[in-house]
Amino acid sequence: MSDNRWEETESAANFDPLGSFLSEWSDPEDEEEEFRSDFFQGLAGRRKKAALVFMTIWIVVITLHLVSWGYWLVIGITGLLGIHIVRFSVAPQNQAPEKLSDESLANAPTVSLLVSAKNEEAVIEETLRILCNLDYPQDKYEVWAIDDRSTDQTPEILDKLALEYPQLLVVHRSAAATGGKSGALNQVLPHTKGEIIAVFDADARVETDLLRKVVPMFDESEIGAVQVRKAVSNELENFWTKGQAAEMALDSYFQQQRIAVNGIGELRGNGQFVRRSALKSCGGWNEETITDDLDLTIRLHLDNWKIGFLLTAPVKEEGVTRAVALWHQRNRWAEGGYQRYLDYWRYIFRSPMGFTKRIDLLCFVLFQYILPTATIPDLVITLTRHKFPVLAPLSSVLLSVTFMSMCRGLIRIKGTEEKLTTVSIFKIVGQTIRGMIYMVHWQIVMPSITARMSVRPKQLKWVKTVHEGAAKESFEF
Repeated sequence: MSDNRWEETESAANFDPLGSFLSEWSDPEDEEEEFRSDFFQGLAGRRKKAALVFMTIWIVVITLHLVSWGYWLVIGITGLLGIHIVRFSVAPQNQAPEKLSDESLANAPTVSLLVSAKNEEAVIEETLRILCNLDYPQDKYEVWAIDDRSTDQTPEILDKLALEYPQLLVVHRSAAATGGKSGALNQVLPHTKGEIIAVFDADARVETDLLRKVVPMFDESEIGAVQVRKAVSNELENFWTKGQAAEMALDSYFQQQRIAVNGIGELRGNGQFVRRSALKSCGGWNEETITDDLDLTIRLHLDNWKIGFLLTAPVKEEGVTRAVALWHQRNRWAEGGYQRYLDYWRYIFRSPMGFTKRIDLLCFVLFQYILPTATIPDLVITLTRHKFPVLAPLSSVLLSVTFMSMCRGLIRIKGTEEKLTTVSIFKIVGQTIRGMIYMVHWQIVMPSITARMSVRPKQLKWVKTVHEGAAKESFEF
């Protein structure tokens, strides 16, 4: 057995991932108890809040149809959002700092790379070999591979690699371990030495100079985390993978522009880097959520940290290749996105995150979550009463902004790889049209997950895409 193998310890088992964060917000014991009972009692509290949101959306849309001034109110809201969208669209993107030179590596910070794996025998070896051969001093970074009770050959692969790479440390979680991916990350966090903590999925593929590009972004003291751009490694496989590539380009553009207007930068799980002090002040990873990255995003901003985004150092991952797998994955993402707002809604208005962040957050909550759900009652009333859809102005703006942003996102990415030509621009427009057709699935996912969260609880467990290291994709749930 490798000397780099770790087992669960008492200190890790007693680690309270949210204790420090809660202490910042709730000094009095009764207030802390109220916070826990309200937001961390499990999914019962979330279900009630989701039901309230769902009913409120339907009531508001019905009311807008019934009152004579409903359409003009929507026009007014659209105009106000338009001001933010114009600012968002014209803001110059933040430029990435120069990557670390050979001379500056001597004073570079230490980095801990964490990979949590469950039944990842098809992809984990290549990922760890890449991460163990980065162009960064070996004494300044370490790689932690966490086997979360795998039943395939993952444990054996990890132990074999630990013998080969001295900077690779392997943890095998016990049968009693809980918390899913968040629990796995929290378990090893007290043992890591890095000033910066990075998280990767088991199928991550990165360039060797990744750390040299990311680390300089933490020179700004207010940066608590950095998300590198995500890309699809099997993009050309079929319609679904091509759509996901366009979707990630859209997300990268949104990230850059939101940050450019002092809005909300977000973590995306794979390829996220977090300053240790920021992670500690936020209480680690929340084990009561199904999307640890989205939850941590909100807590970082509540704690007044900024999240940066790096376009030029992508992390590639396998895109799902079947509609069923995509449906399950996007439902999980949508539910996790809802959970963070249901959990922290009061603190969003009480925290020092700033006015521009709140405006940006509210705009994207409206476009990403509220509007897709609201289109259902709007469509029902339109068809039954033969009226013009009252939300048409908002929907038109959302459609236009999404098309423009996806196209500009693809252009930016293409521009980092090669010189743009007229032919490549036309190809990008075609990619955008296909991507917009693909994005229609969100108009189904959002209303359905809002309704589902309102009536049926979801078991908290690690639901993951199963990577096979090839074209074939399956899903475990």
